[in-house]
Amino acid sequence: MSRVKAILKDTSLFRRSYILTLLCCRIIFVQIPAYVIMALMFVWGLGLVLYNERRFKTFYKMRFGLWVAGFLGVMLLSMLICFSITLPVSFLYFLNALICFFVFYGLHTEPDFDFREELGFIAKAVVYIVTIGNLLGLFCLLFGIRSLFEIDLFGILQLEIPFTVFENRFTGFFTNPNQLGFLSAVALFCLHLLSKQRLRDVTGKISNIWVVLGVVANFFGILLSDSNATFVLVLAYFIVYLAYLFFSEKRGLSVLTTILRVASVIVISVVLVFSSMMFRTIFNTGFSAVTAQTNSMVDYIFRDGNILDEFEENPAQKEEIITFEHENKNIDSGRFKLWNECFELLKLSPVTGVGFGNIVYYSQIYLSGAFKYDMHHNDPHNGLLTILVSTGVLGFLMFAVFGFRFGKHCMQHLFLKGGEYKEEMFPCMFSFLAAYLVYSLFDVTLLYGISFTVMFFWLIMGYTSTYILRKEQMLGQRALFHSKTLKRTLL
Repeated sequence: MSRVKAILKDTSLFRRSYILTLLCCRIIFVQIPAYVIMALMFVWGLGLVLYNERRFKTFYKMRFGLWVAGFLGVMLLSMLICFSITLPVSFLYFLNALICFFVFYGLHTEPDFDFREELGFIAKAVVYIVTIGNLLGLFCLLFGIRSLFEIDLFGILQLEIPFTVFENRFTGFFTNPNQLGFLSAVALFCLHLLSKQRLRDVTGKISNIWVVLGVVANFFGILLSDSNATFVLVLAYFIVYLAYLFFSEKRGLSVLTTILRVASVIVISVVLVFSSMMFRTIFNTGFSAVTAQTNSMVDYIFRDGNILDEFEENPAQKEEIITFEHENKNIDSGRFKLWNECFELLKLSPVTGVGFGNIVYYSQIYLSGAFKYDMHHNDPHNGLLTILVSTGVLGFLMFAVFGFRFGKHCMQHLFLKGGEYKEEMFPCMFSFLAAYLVYSLFDVTLLYGISFTVMFFWLIMGYTSTYILRKEQMLGQRALFHSKTLKRTLL
């Protein structure tokens, strides 16, 4: 019994298990049992929120915790003001926010915790799982193995699970192309982390064969998934990291040098964006031709057909060719309509918002019904806009101040003492967080989602906060209002 209690009190074990369980929720053949396990672990996480507050005083030690408390207060207020039958949905995401803030972001309040071992374990697991999934998916794609599985659980749960290809885009062993793209980008980010000497000293070096396989397989995954949001994430990461390399020097830069470096970053970024977009188009077109040829060869070998007939052009064959491009040619993929509806919803309760659970409900009752209870229309697909319409201007300002304070302190350490971090993970994590904010403008991100996409952001934010803690230890000893309880770190 004591062994079980020790496990349940282990916050690091929870974070490792929970984040990998959420990752498994994106793998098609283990998706359903993973969701069951995730529900049980969600309760475990809520227990740790209370337990850690009692033993570590998480809130009182949390950096910028007053803004977090204010934001959570507005979340509760919006649920009470806009009370409706969807209250359980809003409350569920409030509980999820507690886990995000107090267990993941708040990991810097755990005394004597060296997060590098935990980070190394998760990074390696993500690299191995996503790389193997992409390799197997590419193998099946080349051999023409693809299907659409229909699942009906006693009429309660009905699912269509794509295998290898979904709506003309590569999805492999994962639930949809956008998730495949994001996971592939995260795997490359983890490889970058594992290349840093400070992390290798604790977790050991990853083998060269896995580095090569990881880079190739995940690079293919990002391109063939044709996820525009992921493409933005990857490009933003490179640009932010490039800016760090150009400006992270202890010695002061002259005005002329600063102007030249700013211009260099802008030029390189523009060239990178346009060349990468062109390369993606060319690559997908070429891989589409390769896939068509390999599928034809497989049909000839295994279906005992005539190879000449296989290469004859006919309408049926043309329809089956995978081009790895969006079937929906709208550049916004329908997001503009949802975003316009969001601003109409905000007018119903501009100060405290309508609550996340009411977004679809109010849209159906009071407005044009752009939001629906399905996978593609139940969220604005814009993390910042979701927070704005859910918690109103007041909640959005609380969250924005919290994010600004956190980002300001990160940038102070990164760009004023950047030379100290050449072999550290800090620049990588800061670049990922900055790129994720850009990515959050186009997908279900930031807070309102019980998913790997959301939790991984807060996990990296928690790791990054430990660097702030190490460099600002004197700040933690100062109090607000001459009180020993309220520290200045809360601001």
